Amino acid sequence: MKQNFARITGLGYYVPETVVTNHDLEKHMDTSDQWIRERSGIVTRRFYTEGKDTVSLMGARAAEVALSRAGLKPEDIDFIIFATLSPDYNFPGSGVLVQKHLPFRNIGALDVRTQCTGFVYGISIADQFIRTGMYKNILVIGAEIQTNIFEMSNRNRDFAVLFGDGAAAAVVQHTHDEHRRILSTHLHSDGHYAEDLMLEHPGSNLKDRMSSKIVEEGKHLPFMKGNAVFKHAVTRFPEVIMEALDANQLSIKDLNLLVPHQANLRISEHVQKTLGLSDEQVYNNIQKYGNTTAASIPLAFAEAWEEGRVKEGDLICLAAFGSGFTWASALLRW
Repeated sequence: MKQNFARITGLGYYVPETVVTNHDLEKHMDTSDQWIRERSGIVTRRFYTEGKDTVSLMGARAAEVALSRAGLKPEDIDFIIFATLSPDYNFPGSGVLVQKHLPFRNIGALDVRTQCTGFVYGISIADQFIRTGMYKNILVIGAEIQTNIFEMSNRNRDFAVLFGDGAAAAVVQHTHDEHRRILSTHLHSDGHYAEDLMLEHPGSNLKDRMSSKIVEEGKHLPFMKGNAVFKHAVTRFPEVIMEALDANQLSIKDLNLLVPHQANLRISEHVQKTLGLSDEQVYNNIQKYGNTTAASIPLAFAEAWEEGRVKEGDLICLAAFGSGFTWASALLRW
């Protein structure tokens, strides 16, 4: 009896049309193009348009491209996995809302809330569903609208300069090919650092989920201990990448392309140096889009594929670190 495996067969993305430069941000807060570039590598990012872009609609647009490239239609999909920290509504999740935009069957839809690692977690879930034989064609989406979460002000500057909006998707399909497939996935978390990177309100801890006091104190804005995040990220990234390689008896020299979560170019550069990777072995596009959280890895992966950086037989690692703290990797043979 042949063994079931999963394989990514199509990638697609959508980004809003509004391009916001570092110079644009200078008009709203005490910052500069040089300061942002030096600390993050970001030059531009995309901002959504109210009334035109929603998280679920952007996800659907990205999904259409991914489905077309996989040679499938929405009706062929057996299950939807939607990764986001910024759903259209508090409930229901954005996974079911995608079904309003494309003609899916009455299939299941699951939202994943592990922030920056959401897409890799989604790929892992898809891989397991397919390996067990439960589903054959799964759509994994990562999409975010974050530019209305933070303030364009000095008190929320650390977030405002880093984040952008966008969506990307991958089609994961059943295969019996033991060579060209998802080889393994590796998921981790440590809740002791949950409050080091979070958006506390509106939450369920207080009877009054939102109040003028919360707004005045800025507690409705995302909070980050930047130094702590950087310190943990540059440790966990190499760990989880090597974990994936070791699990498959492979070495860093075997890796054709690393697609890291686009959190900060300085983190990616630090990881690249730590692992001794060449520029050709790492793909970054944070310079153009900023940190798009759950959308960042599939967006970078899709662009790398479009640019010819992904070839048949290539060994590719997707790796992420983010709020939670959570960190994860997926190793695949294209």
